[in-house]
Amino acid sequence: MSRVVRAGALSVRWEPRAAAVGVALLAVGLAAAVFVVGTGDFPIPAPEVVRALAGQGDAATTFIVTELRLPRAVAGLLAGLALGISGAIFQSMSRNPLGSPDLIGFTTGASTGALLQILVLGGGTASIAVGSVSGAVCTAAAVYALSYRGGGVNGHRLVLIGVGAAAMLEACNSYLITRAELRDAYEAAFWLTGSLNNRGWEHAVPLALALAVLVPPALAYGGRLKMGELGDDAAQALGVPVQRSRAILVAAGVGLIAAATTAVGPVPFVALAAPQLARRLTRRTGPHLLSAGLMGAALLAVSDLISLKLPAAVPVGVVTGTLGGLYLVWLLTTTGRKGTT
Repeated sequence: MSRVVRAGALSVRWEPRAAAVGVALLAVGLAAAVFVVGTGDFPIPAPEVVRALAGQGDAATTFIVTELRLPRAVAGLLAGLALGISGAIFQSMSRNPLGSPDLIGFTTGASTGALLQILVLGGGTASIAVGSVSGAVCTAAAVYALSYRGGGVNGHRLVLIGVGAAAMLEACNSYLITRAELRDAYEAAFWLTGSLNNRGWEHAVPLALALAVLVPPALAYGGRLKMGELGDDAAQALGVPVQRSRAILVAAGVGLIAAATTAVGPVPFVALAAPQLARRLTRRTGPHLLSAGLMGAALLAVSDLISLKLPAAVPVGVVTGTLGGLYLVWLLTTTGRKGTT
């Protein structure tokens, strides 16, 4: 049930269930981040972490919390938020639950651009960011151009072409690694798994700035995605400027996936699972970008906590890949059952 709250010329649709889900996901994400900050060779209880964040802890604890561990937790939350929103945008635009950036090649393209800078050009942090964004933009442009038929983008065609593009880019990434020096190849292979290890404020702050620029237009135009799922003709008949809305949403979605990949590497399956899980919790028929983003943040924070608690240290991408693979099997199984009943 939704309610429309009006304040002058501004009207906001208030949905109690979606709001409750959003608050719960935010609480889960923040709680997981607190436990991530408290986990390490020098364990810190959660209450002491909270006190240190409030500026009330001792100097040593405050330094460990704010300078050494907090950037990792913040980067995880922000990257999950970016991945969730980007996944919701592209799944809605393709009208396909498999239309996720990490399945249709956008994340892989961002990785290719970053690897070219790391292994071939020897660029620094800024150059890697530029390469990641360029790779994602070029891949998205190519996939959308090849998927465009009859005045619109066919969702199934987009997924198939995107999967093919991802396979080719994965081959390119493998080639780049095989021709690199052993040390560089090891670092690149580790980065490709998606990791929050050794993340500092130099990773978290640029990601936060990117989200501050990209999230507001994504949320502002996100309400038009539901009408866009009806098709271009129906959306235009309802007064939606389809082409302008699509261009802004594609730019925001590609920018978010590129920013997240630059900061933490290509973390798999968060962009795929978060929008669908959020949709099931909120019971909305259309996309809800904020809920999907909060779900992504919670998923990545919890996955990071799991990776830290395992007996052997593993990158967070291994955890999300394992959980995401199970989710994908479940999604395909339930979708197949619905199609046969």
